[in-house]
Amino acid sequence: MGENLYYLVVEGKPTGPFTTDELKSKPVKPDSFLKTAEMDDYKEAHEIEELRSALGFAKEFTAPQYYAGFDLRLLATAIDWFIVFGIFAFFELLVALYIDDQTVTQQNIASGLLLLPFLKLFYNIYMENYQQATIGKKLLSIKVVNMQGLNPSLKQNINRNISKIISTLPLFAGYFYLFLNKQQQTLHDKLANTLVVKDRLI
Repeated sequence: MGENLYYLVVEGKPTGPFTTDELKSKPVKPDSFLKTAEMDDYKEAHEIEELRSALGFAKEFTAPQYYAGFDLRLLATAIDWFIVFGIFAFFELLVALYIDDQTVTQQNIASGLLLLPFLKLFYNIYMENYQQATIGKKLLSIKVVNMQGLNPSLKQNINRNISKIISTLPLFAGYFYLFLNKQQQTLHDKLANTLVVKDRLI
């Protein structure tokens, strides 16, 4: 039995056929449509085991269906800020107990508050890269995914969180962008090609 030859849909038109080796140089994404002459209909590339292996797709995915709205995301952010600030306050208290100097303690708190946004940034990137969610998101059963519903890359997570600076200016306008699109992407989600989804409709 010979090697499978695949027809690839590009810009709505079938092209090919191509061998699996030839497909490696083509613009094949996990959700690209392909079929062999023997297949009744086209399937997405991630659904075909041979192509998942040949093209390096991690696994079969299910396209996101339920998107986290503004209320859930705002509550998750509030929980995360509470956690980060709580950790910061705990360590500041320990320092204050060991350093019996009010001036030094005040200076330490002031410098720590300046570092707090950077700690929050690191916390977000770390948690979303390894868990797809911060603690606040986990408690609300929402998570960050790429456009195929899979774990975003480290680069996407970094871009997403740094781009929040753009979303906050002016007047958090980038956050309200989610009301203008069906996938409820904020501006920083759009820039990083990510989504925030929930496990089910609630």
